[in-house]
Amino acid sequence: MNKGDLHHYKNLLLAKQGELSASGSPVASISTAGEPRGDPVDIAASETYSAMQIRLKETDGKLLRAIDDALARIRQGRFGTCEECGQPISRARLEAVPWARRCKDCKEGLDSRP
Repeated sequence: MNKGDLHHYKNLLLAKQGELSASGSPVASISTAGEPRGDPVDIAASETYSAMQIRLKETDGKLLRAIDDALARIRQGRFGTCEECGQPISRARLEAVPWARRCKDCKEGLDSRP
């Protein structure tokens, strides 16, 4: 992978990182948690919404860590190489998931394990 490619993927990663970081603090956006208001249906809907927001923030946090790891791999010269088999990760996969650690075949094999 040449410097131009690495620069392109670094920009993709930084853009996604900025997008996720702009969504704000996990706690600040869940202001209704623990504040029961309204009838039981309203309270249940509020609790469900709050739980969903917490799960989304946890997912965003995991994705931010994966992006940080990918940026570190760029700095270390290991970006774009599968951590399982050592083969290059396809450009199509890196365009779709620039934080990918594994090639498509290794990822599918990992996902299919019981």
